[in-house]
Amino acid sequence: MSDRKQRGQRPPPPDARPLALADLDMSPSLGDKQYAAELKSLQQRFARIQQAYLYHGHKGLVAFEGWDAAGKGGAIRRIAAVMDPRGFKVWPIAAPEPQDQKRHYMARFWDRAPARGEICIFDRSWYGRVLVERVEGFASAAEWRRAYDEINAFEQLMVDDGARIAKVFLYITPDEQLRRFRDRLDDPLKRWKLSYEDFRNREKWSDYEAAVNDMLAKTHTGTAPWKLIPANCKRHARIAAMTEIADRLEAGVDLAPRPVDPEIRRRFRKIDNTRD
Repeated sequence: MSDRKQRGQRPPPPDARPLALADLDMSPSLGDKQYAAELKSLQQRFARIQQAYLYHGHKGLVAFEGWDAAGKGGAIRRIAAVMDPRGFKVWPIAAPEPQDQKRHYMARFWDRAPARGEICIFDRSWYGRVLVERVEGFASAAEWRRAYDEINAFEQLMVDDGARIAKVFLYITPDEQLRRFRDRLDDPLKRWKLSYEDFRNREKWSDYEAAVNDMLAKTHTGTAPWKLIPANCKRHARIAAMTEIADRLEAGVDLAPRPVDPEIRRRFRKIDNTRD
């Protein structure tokens, strides 16, 4: 056993340089043709990943965070499109209900943690404690400051129990967000996505940036690293997010197709021969 394991320390982040929103290059884009080809390939990967998880009993945990209108839902839908719902769940996380407020804030996430063979995606997550709850004053300074260690401990426990974790954060510029808000307002099928909270959060842009940078600095660990993604181009952001998630879920997993059970093959041949 290594000294680090004996001391119970987590491995260092894969990149020692701290992640920060200001360092993001927001220019990446992707054309329609390349996007379509990469999307098809990634969806095939996710289908293979899920079959391996169902067969071997692996567990996958995905945290999707990001700015309002950054494209979380679009990326999640394109993963869900090829997944069997019997082993795949998407948990949309909103403000805690009254019954949730009576318990530790992590309790509702423990309740939704993946079982063996499951992959669970959280559309917003336990990071709400150090983001919206911090900025909007729903958590005291003492509560959100200690949450970093609580979150790291939760993720370490998940990994120690066999789960693979992926965490992605989608970031867009204020001008791009305003354009997407306008599109939602003008589209009758998308207006439901726009709420008062979206505009309230926009008014506190710099406060949210500070909260995100603190979150990245304190929870970007070797156990559960963050992937920070520029999302001004939706196509680029979807492919980048899906690639990161597939890479993390595939790590150390045997993706070979499940072998045919000899007894099933024998019975099939017996039935098939009766048709001749």
